[in-house]
Amino acid sequence: MSSPGSSGQATAGFLNTDWNPRNVPAGTTTTNVVLRTGDNAATGGSLYEPATRSDTVVCVMHPREFMACHYLIPDIVGAGYAAWSQSPRSVGNDLRLEHEFALHDVAAGLAHLKSRGFERIVLLGNSGGAGLYAFYAQQAALPAAQRIAKTPGGKPTQLTELEMPAIDGFVLVGPHPGQGALLLNCIDPSVSDEVDPLSVDATLDPLNPANGYAGPTGTRYEAGFIERYRGAQRERVARIDALARALIDRRLAARQRVKAAGPAASAEDKRMAAHTPIFNVWRTDADLRCFDLSLDPSDRKFGSLWGADPYASNYGAVGFARQCTPESWLSTWSGIASNASLAKTAAALTQPVLVVEYTGDQACFPGDVQRIVESIASKRKQHHRVRGDHHGRALANDEEPGRVHAGRLLAGWLRETFPA
Repeated sequence: MSSPGSSGQATAGFLNTDWNPRNVPAGTTTTNVVLRTGDNAATGGSLYEPATRSDTVVCVMHPREFMACHYLIPDIVGAGYAAWSQSPRSVGNDLRLEHEFALHDVAAGLAHLKSRGFERIVLLGNSGGAGLYAFYAQQAALPAAQRIAKTPGGKPTQLTELEMPAIDGFVLVGPHPGQGALLLNCIDPSVSDEVDPLSVDATLDPLNPANGYAGPTGTRYEAGFIERYRGAQRERVARIDALARALIDRRLAARQRVKAAGPAASAEDKRMAAHTPIFNVWRTDADLRCFDLSLDPSDRKFGSLWGADPYASNYGAVGFARQCTPESWLSTWSGIASNASLAKTAAALTQPVLVVEYTGDQACFPGDVQRIVESIASKRKQHHRVRGDHHGRALANDEEPGRVHAGRLLAGWLRETFPA
């Protein structure tokens, strides 16, 4: 690949061949750019163009992950289309991620592509990128005055003044229903004290044998427990929402006092007005479907994206939403407050849509995908099921990786839907 800020021919390696031998086709031109967003943040991206110029570009982005080496880019370019991989303003860090501002990142990238002469834009939302891109599509389709004016945390979004280029197609690969919706299903409701990560209400503990847990082969939860568990999950999210809003209100009240007092404002109020609190959210890897494989059955294995040991993944340091600001919790991780939910945005997708579901996915379950597909408004939608895990890897050693099959489906759909 070319060095940042340069343009060149990619011939030897798109990816490290020690772990993935699939490269972009010889003759691919790679251009890396740095952009400034409408709200004055920095973002950037990599543009991969086939040897023969295409007027269609397929965009790949995740709100918090680096996607420049996404496994479907070789398939896109190989099919004769340009690929654009964009980086969010905070790669690998969702501590302050607010999806309303991430839309500024998307818009900056698409405006850049339009300025380069691309006539047709296809968004490819993989995993968490699905929620971000569907949110963008929803807001871009609205008259500017009707766009969301404030984040769930109360900040002005500036979306009414933002140039948001329209899109022409949409692809969902391994889509979960949105980061907040995902967390609503996997947050552990047995936490009885938010400041004590080891506190457990035994009656809601998913790992308690009395509730049906029996390891990889024998776990079965009864309907009554599942209903109580799901209700308690929502209650926990609502409690954290209330905490987040209280912290925001405390800061705003201090700012009002500082403004009213002027030079006489107290040091305590000045500190409070300037402070952005950060809080931990413990135990966020406890979706019952990951342990009881009879629930919404699929080809998935026991365990979650974070591993097969639920104690290690649920009680450990790594996990979804582990640290948040009040604003990032409400915008991104709250399944109640977040706007970046497919349940809220899929009805705005009227363009041609391709959905690729991996049958062994541990974050994107069959029922979730079916609801997403049914919610999509487009009359030109396709839904394909492919064997593979959440990352499109093979489910067995002797199988072709699901991502390879997904790449063929994508290439065929692009040629059919957006012929040269």
